[in-house]
Amino acid sequence: MYHFRKPDPAQIADFIKVQSQQDFTYSQVEATRDQSPPAGFRVDHNRIRLGQGAAVYEQAKQALADWQHYRFDWLHLQRPDAPPVAGQTVAALAQVFGFWVLNACRVVYVLEESEPFPRFAFAYGTLPAHAECGEERFQVEWHPDDDSVWYDLYAFSRPNTLLAKIAFPYVRSKQKQFARESLRAMQRAVAKNTN
Repeated sequence: MYHFRKPDPAQIADFIKVQSQQDFTYSQVEATRDQSPPAGFRVDHNRIRLGQGAAVYEQAKQALADWQHYRFDWLHLQRPDAPPVAGQTVAALAQVFGFWVLNACRVVYVLEESEPFPRFAFAYGTLPAHAECGEERFQVEWHPDDDSVWYDLYAFSRPNTLLAKIAFPYVRSKQKQFARESLRAMQRAVAKNTN
């Protein structure tokens, strides 16, 4: 999970393979589905309007399926070259204070619904080799009443390691940075694909 040198692709593949055999670090798996956070977790909820209409919604769905909400410089998602599917294990690699942090998650569910409004979403949950404990849902939704399309990011978490507890203010600032940049990444992806 913590490395003094950037892990090479073989190390990352081994890390993902080992983590794929582990259990989630929390018992409330799928709690992001209906936004019922368990007690003792911090909740983060961020949204951004991406535009309006069916075409924008379809572009947003494709962007999310292509993991474009993770396209920014300081954090790199290590994953199969495939859309999210339940049971898929992924890892996020970031450089922090001169060392590398590799965090593992597993996709909990993928859903596509038409009621009460069209939405496409998936969530992943933390595995033992993750600094935090919790679940995060990524969702695009289309509200036909006003034709608006939104990207919605919902998560609950708490520290899972001693270092995450000690560095709590820094960890919170990185979580907030992730949310801001993920919203912007989706905005860019949809704007690029609809022009």
